[in-house]
Amino acid sequence: MSTLSIDKISMRFDLPNGSHVQALRDVSLTLNTGELLSVLGPSGCGKTTLLNIVAGFLAPTEGQITLNGTRVRGPAAERGMVFQQGALFEWMSVRDNVSFGPRMAGQREAQWKSTVDHLLDVVGLRDFKEKSVYELSGGMQQRVALARCLANDPDVILMDEPLGALDALTREKMQGLVLKLWKETGKTIILITHSVEEALLLGERLLVMAPRPGRIHREYRLPFAEMGVGQDLRAVKKHPDFATTREEILSMIWDMEEEIMGRNEEAGA
Repeated sequence: MSTLSIDKISMRFDLPNGSHVQALRDVSLTLNTGELLSVLGPSGCGKTTLLNIVAGFLAPTEGQITLNGTRVRGPAAERGMVFQQGALFEWMSVRDNVSFGPRMAGQREAQWKSTVDHLLDVVGLRDFKEKSVYELSGGMQQRVALARCLANDPDVILMDEPLGALDALTREKMQGLVLKLWKETGKTIILITHSVEEALLLGERLLVMAPRPGRIHREYRLPFAEMGVGQDLRAVKKHPDFATTREEILSMIWDMEEEIMGRNEEAGA
């Protein structure tokens, strides 16, 4: 069983004027294989900073990340990233985008072609494999981004607001696809979102982070992701516990936002 360990992570950004921003302080968490974690909190609470540290894009000021007992010191194939905008090669075909990682890793064509065809089937894009990315809708591009990430067979998939730019109907369909891929692949997933509803739907574990310095305010363990696999997500949202938890978290984050606004008003006085 692979384990992702976030051990007492702190992150401080020093500014040119001599001041600093303490983005994260003493964040600790352990994720085991196949767990699906959603993270939300008020703006500026360090959600994306934490994800970028796990990805290896940033080195923490204090603490460390380990995956399968090995310390994370930079980006690597065992941690795949899906961004809000797909970060795809728009001039390439769908198939060439999805196969890019395996080809760069030196896989033989027979091997990567089979993997890519299977993944395009899974995300519903087999008939579009020869299309250039710029010809696709936003939702279809995010499907390509998911398939490209999976083609590298990472242990952990990191998602930074991957559905935030989509319209409501497409977003709901993509949420169902994320749950389907989670259950079928058994991958560990960390998903950052600003949507409380999405965090509830896609997190069997859900972290609410407190405002700067970012830290874990509360953790929930929820049944809705498991309930949503292969089911109508609108039916899941009608569950009485879903509505109750949503209102509880909304109130929690609202109070944090009010606190932040109060601090800013005092600072500007």
